[in-house]
Amino acid sequence: MRLEKEKPVLEAFWSWLDQQKPVRNTRMDKAVNYVLNRRDTAETYLEDGRCSFTNNLSENAIRPFAVGRKNWLFSSSVEGANGSAVVYTMVEMAKAHGLNIYEYLKFLLEHRPSKEMTDEQLAELAPWSEKLQSIKNRM
Repeated sequence: MRLEKEKPVLEAFWSWLDQQKPVRNTRMDKAVNYVLNRRDTAETYLEDGRCSFTNNLSENAIRPFAVGRKNWLFSSSVEGANGSAVVYTMVEMAKAHGLNIYEYLKFLLEHRPSKEMTDEQLAELAPWSEKLQSIKNRM
């Protein structure tokens, strides 16, 4: 579908870019060269349906972290800052897999991961495990 509908649009864009002759070392020159140097990478979007043309979803996912970062500068210790990062990661992974965040964190606290656990036991605690499908957010 992308090859049929979006490839002509992308080809028109490349053609337009090739016709641009911006003044050297201007912002426009840098922008045109930036895009042209990444043409092959941009075209993988057409071949793989899992790829997105933008990174908007990634940007939106990390926005709360970027906003909270200023608050975390005042962690009283390195361990506290690391703990905040770990909890934030668990919350975002739960969100990404459609889990009820409260229930997932409660589950993790009840089953407390440890260094003594096997890889299989730890895999059962991951937000994508079959065991956790029962705590998915129901819409």
